[in-house]
Amino acid sequence: MLHEYPANQVTGESRRRWFSDDDWDVIVWQDDSNRVVGFQLCYDRTRDEHALTWRQDRGFTHQKVDAGESDVQHYKQSPILIADGKFDPQALANTFKQKSAKMDPAMAAFIHDKLAEMSARTD
Repeated sequence: MLHEYPANQVTGESRRRWFSDDDWDVIVWQDDSNRVVGFQLCYDRTRDEHALTWRQDRGFTHQKVDAGESDVQHYKQSPILIADGKFDPQALANTFKQKSAKMDPAMAAFIHDKLAEMSARTD
């Protein structure tokens, strides 16, 4: 189940909210009227992490998280997002619906609806 934690705010960006559990992070950006203007689902963090991002002005992107080098002779580098478009949007929507039970219902419904829209486009 996703729980909310304090989120770092970035000057000049919309307000961020951060929700997390053992295997997912969800970042939600809201405008001054509390409307969702973007979200990022980081999932399968413990196995093969990916990030699905939706921004109101850009739509969806899906990327793999490259966690940095695992070479023991070098320092670990910062994680980066790399292209990776393959995933099952319906499975992601279903899992999100289960995990989001403790989120604000309107916010969770908005995100789920966006995931369902994406799923309908890929069927």
